[in-house]
Amino acid sequence: MKVADLLAHGFRALSLPDGDREIDGVYIGDLLSWVMGRAQMDNAWITIMTNVNVIAVASLADTSCVILAEGAVMPDDLVKTAKEKDINVLVSDEPIYETALALAGLVS
Repeated sequence: MKVADLLAHGFRALSLPDGDREIDGVYIGDLLSWVMGRAQMDNAWITIMTNVNVIAVASLADTSCVILAEGAVMPDDLVKTAKEKDINVLVSDEPIYETALALAGLVS
């Protein structure tokens, strides 16, 4: 599944510079150092964190996208940074568990 395909399933895009990026698995976590060491390339990363370090970790881990669960709000300056760094950022209004369940039904 491609990141842009998630838009048809209730996710909203804040930054979608590479919507054709494939999703190959899901990682959930908010402890950035933990995510950096364990998220796999092309994972969709679910978090509620919205600081600049999220963009850095997504880049270092080479995740296909960051999904902000629970309607977490990313400041406009960070959305701009995400676009500049080619980081896809989506939002789900659902809690983390329900967001993960939705992805489990979509991502192989």
